[in-house]
Amino acid sequence: MINADPQELAKFGELAHRWWDPQGEFRPLHQINPLRLDWIDAQAPLKGRRVADIGCGGGILAESMAARGATVLGIDLSVKPLRVAQLHAMEVGAENLEYREVAAEALAAEQPAGFDVVTCMEMLEHVPSPESVVRACATLVKPGGWVFFSTINRNAKSFLFAIVGAEHLLKLLPKGTHEYARFIRPSELARWAREAGLAVEQFKGMEYNPLTQRYWLSGDTSVNYLVACRRPA
Repeated sequence: MINADPQELAKFGELAHRWWDPQGEFRPLHQINPLRLDWIDAQAPLKGRRVADIGCGGGILAESMAARGATVLGIDLSVKPLRVAQLHAMEVGAENLEYREVAAEALAAEQPAGFDVVTCMEMLEHVPSPESVVRACATLVKPGGWVFFSTINRNAKSFLFAIVGAEHLLKLLPKGTHEYARFIRPSELARWAREAGLAVEQFKGMEYNPLTQRYWLSGDTSVNYLVACRRPA
């Protein structure tokens, strides 16, 4: 069984042509990408590293990591976003960047300990078995390497902010982008990471001000958050 939800794949596939429109449905991804990129690069300098981006979608993060000097493999199971990612990379002349339609678990079986850095951003809350993806990421990274996750906490505040606010009131995201039951508490993600053999190094929250339309990283992990993990050397 492939660890993917056909409805989720179809949902993002239908919007694939809008992926690189900074004012479109994926505007939040464009806005938060510099924050994610700088945070990753500060802890695991990307230049010269081999990176796997799990659930890469249309390639916003993957392409920006390649621009920082990493050799990047972006993978996804939604075909249309992958084609968009490949086309955009060709259009801008991106180097050291490859995309493949393959599951994280399959890539882990094929290339264990094959990457210096593994990123899995805004993806865990869209799959049936997120812990399986966490295990795959832990397998993919070399001893001493870094794994970065980002997802959404599960509590009343995150329901109000990420679904009611972002999807219905502010319309930052299309309705139905997220399903509350699939949100993941930091304690759950930390447990899956430790069970997979990773050391949890840092949590960061990501906040948004709808008046200034600005995102920033903070210590508040109550809604959107990022996790940095490391595989012991």
